[in-house]
Amino acid sequence: MRTSLVVFAMLFIVGAALAGGPKTYGKPITVKEFTKISDILAKPEAYNGKRLLVEGNIVDVCSERGCWIKIGSDKEFQSLTFKVDDGVIVFPLTAKGKKAQGEGVLSVKTYSKEQLIESGKKHAEKEKKEFDPASIKGPKTVILLKGEGAVID
Repeated sequence: MRTSLVVFAMLFIVGAALAGGPKTYGKPITVKEFTKISDILAKPEAYNGKRLLVEGNIVDVCSERGCWIKIGSDKEFQSLTFKVDDGVIVFPLTAKGKKAQGEGVLSVKTYSKEQLIESGKKHAEKEKKEFDPASIKGPKTVILLKGEGAVID
């Protein structure tokens, strides 16, 4: 009886230790060198279209579909959105606060004021909310890593 309790306890401890390890999402990471998020944000055009590997703490997670995470930069108050195709990878809300490594291709797009107003109108209509076109002040550049694979500790 006592031996079976000891075996059960050891199996429980080993199982718990294995369950708490890093979890892989999507494709395996192939890039070997990390690129600092602060470097990407300082000169995004230099990295546009390039395959990159970044790391940092997850500061936010998409609450609707788990289709993106925001990875905190090495500099305070900066983050990079790691966006995946809906349903391909689903990040759990519990990932917030954990350390992540993410690989993907950087996308840098600038939207005109007119494009942003049109998008805002559509979003407001879909959400049944009011939209004030005057709230759009000018063009906006969106920088995101089109995620393909991630490891979360």
